[in-house]
Amino acid sequence: MTRNASFPTLLPVYRRIDIVFERGRGPWLWDEQGRRYLDFASGIAVTALGHAHPHLVAALTEQARKVWHVSNLFRIEQLEKLADRLIANSFAETVFLCNSGAEAIEACIKMARRFHWHRGQPERNRIITFEGAFHGRTLATISAAGSPRLTEGFAPLLDGFDIVPFADHAAVREAIGEHTAAIMIEPVQGEGGLRPIPPDCLRGLRDLCDAHDLLLIFDEVQCGMGRTGHLFACEAAGVAPDIMGLAKGLGGGFPIGACLATARAASGMTPGSHGSTFGGNPLACAVANAVLDVLLEEGFLENVRALGRYLRERLEALRARHPDRLSDIRGLGLMLGLKPAMENTDFAARLRERGLLTVPAADNVVRLLPPLVIGREEIDLACATIEAVLAEEDE
Repeated sequence: MTRNASFPTLLPVYRRIDIVFERGRGPWLWDEQGRRYLDFASGIAVTALGHAHPHLVAALTEQARKVWHVSNLFRIEQLEKLADRLIANSFAETVFLCNSGAEAIEACIKMARRFHWHRGQPERNRIITFEGAFHGRTLATISAAGSPRLTEGFAPLLDGFDIVPFADHAAVREAIGEHTAAIMIEPVQGEGGLRPIPPDCLRGLRDLCDAHDLLLIFDEVQCGMGRTGHLFACEAAGVAPDIMGLAKGLGGGFPIGACLATARAASGMTPGSHGSTFGGNPLACAVANAVLDVLLEEGFLENVRALGRYLRERLEALRARHPDRLSDIRGLGLMLGLKPAMENTDFAARLRERGLLTVPAADNVVRLLPPLVIGREEIDLACATIEAVLAEEDE
């Protein structure tokens, strides 16, 4: 077979930036030419502890010398340790390990449907979701979000989702019916434009679920694992879900995802009802345990909250000095967004030219997602870079 040389060897589903990074250390990356970049993208909130963190490197190296994979046909010590620690530090009573955020949310969706089926109510299979959400790229997760930019060309979509306007409690109440199984929401919408759900709204959703015998699912794939200054974003509101999806920062850069749940919510999940070949493998779990070692150190998350406040103060000062160029600052902790006057992709490109990496999002927002080990000196440098770009526009 002769290959079509005009078609790219990598499936053209990404608009890749023409930079190849050779190495990283802490919040810094170096490209092949040796140019240094301050990483306020963190692989889209993934490298929570920066690059080449010595504790993570040591954990991965040590495990790599022992065993890489055995499958879930056998007990896995590292997996059991990770599950126990996640349970000890959360609402959960049981954990399923997988490889990504999309897989974690798939497990959440299946668990919610199976819960009602197990109780003899198979008709209760619909999940209420919200406009602006992003839950992954599988058919189920794009169906849950419903955005045309995700779903175009992939019909027929998976039925079973009722999408309501963002933070509209009247619409949520109206959407609840005899077929409703659960409500699923991101406590902070990441891809949707760095929009936190107000604590009163999260508490209101908890009350609605309790009143109507629904399950509450939190998608904390991007906002979880210390990103907002709490191990889980929902902790700031004092609200516990029945099911939660995690990934990204959980592995600090190593692919891993998790579905956390109460025993009640998971009561329908029995042997053979779900699985993952690579999920919970020793390498991934060794790294995730190392991530937890750092996140759970005394004072670590408190310091993240302090750094988040400092970054926001600096950004608000920039907005005050350039009100015509910067209209909004939003987000929580070290998950913050800017809304520039210019196109967000152009703004991110100008920052990148000056050595600062960021991530565009919906609603013309530029995400700032520095590693949780960032320091004030790097925050000051990032803000100076942002102001330099804003000043260019004011000239």
